[in-house]
Amino acid sequence: MNPAPPRRALTRPAGLLASLLLASCAPSPTPAPHYVLGEPYQAGGVWWYPRADLRFDARGLAEVYGDRHPPLTTDGEAFDQTAMAAANQTLPLPAIALVTNLETGRQLKLRVNDRGPATPKRMLAVTRRVAQLLGFPPSGVAQVRLEVLEGDSQAAQNALPGAPKLAITAAPRGAVTAASLAPPPGARASAGVTQAAAPGAPDTTPNAPPTQAAGAAMRLPETVTQVAPDPGTLWIDLGSFPAYEFANMQRAAVAQLGATIVSEPHANTEMFRVTIGPIQDVAQADRLVDEAVASGISDAHVVVR
Repeated sequence: MNPAPPRRALTRPAGLLASLLLASCAPSPTPAPHYVLGEPYQAGGVWWYPRADLRFDARGLAEVYGDRHPPLTTDGEAFDQTAMAAANQTLPLPAIALVTNLETGRQLKLRVNDRGPATPKRMLAVTRRVAQLLGFPPSGVAQVRLEVLEGDSQAAQNALPGAPKLAITAAPRGAVTAASLAPPPGARASAGVTQAAAPGAPDTTPNAPPTQAAGAAMRLPETVTQVAPDPGTLWIDLGSFPAYEFANMQRAAVAQLGATIVSEPHANTEMFRVTIGPIQDVAQADRLVDEAVASGISDAHVVVR
């Protein structure tokens, strides 16, 4: 009876072992938060055009971040699935926004510090903790309203390097003459009390540094507010045009999808919006967006009305 051949130990190529070792030892990048607007970019088959819009207010679909994400967000903050944070395709970063789940009525203040989602089917990506607090359904997709808070957003941006600063030229000052004033009748002068300057006299009190408490708080608290639910219906927005003939050309490109033209008053003029809907469910909306983009309409995206 022949002895069994000796068993060989499984080996890995030296190059693979070295790569795995280097990957496990590679240090995580150091967070370096900074203001980001950025140039137009392409993602998900369409072009996105970031704008410094701090009055953004829209309703659409939000999804939950996936498990695979770089260690840093687009504006250089540490990515954390437990943070009150989110991603949007075009907002300046960071931006502070009030996000409401229209289906549950729960709302949170979030820090939008990342670019994404890379699809026109979704307006927002949120962390797992945010989705839990807002009561997202098991599908991970919810109807939301995204309202940018202008004052909070400006404070958050001013606290970071790279934020646009308004150049202010100081007004010329003349000579300042100071005079001690006697206290008014019935009042006692107290040591250390500064008398009010005379009307029209320049204020020579040193300026205190501006408070940046709102902007410095990178991690927002988990404060959930309950409002009345306000779910809507899904539509596909295909763009708005100042002339009917342009809107009709857009509609004709996807006439087979049931596109229509809606007249909308806008300031002192009339705009013509091309749209598809109402749509029954998210799966159908996703399919229609894919077909519209494939037909050459890169502006197609899902909205909630």
